Amino acid sequence: MISTKGRYALRVMTDLAQHGTGDFIPLKEISARQGISLKYLESIMTILSKGHMVRSASGKGGGYCLIKSPAEYRVGDILRLTEGDLAPVACLAPDTKKCDLTNECYTLPFWKGLGDAINEYLDGHTLADLVSGSSMQHCTASHDNN
Repeated sequence: MISTKGRYALRVMTDLAQHGTGDFIPLKEISARQGISLKYLESIMTILSKGHMVRSASGKGGGYCLIKSPAEYRVGDILRLTEGDLAPVACLAPDTKKCDLTNECYTLPFWKGLGDAINEYLDGHTLADLVSGSSMQHCTASHDNN
């Protein structure tokens, strides 16, 4: 299951794609539109910023903007950044110790197929797909406090 953090990160990214004009968007505006508290939104934006998904600037005229065009952001990449691996079962997650039953597990191919389908679906959709029909731009603004 995708956590609230992952869902909100995707909402924020679509908000930036939909409302971006090339300038920085203040966090207060995103918070108001999305109904997400500023404090929680700040924690999500830190993750997105460290993951090179958004550019930030502080001070007057500051805020956040997309670094790339919306078509260059795959939904799967955003969710993996916030959620970690999207494996449907723990035994397929990369950081998990190999299960003792792996060689005898009749369900493993099923779970692997499901994981592949999930990743293929998420990677087959971009922010542009989610907000198609909107005016979508990436950040062209520069700010002294980057």
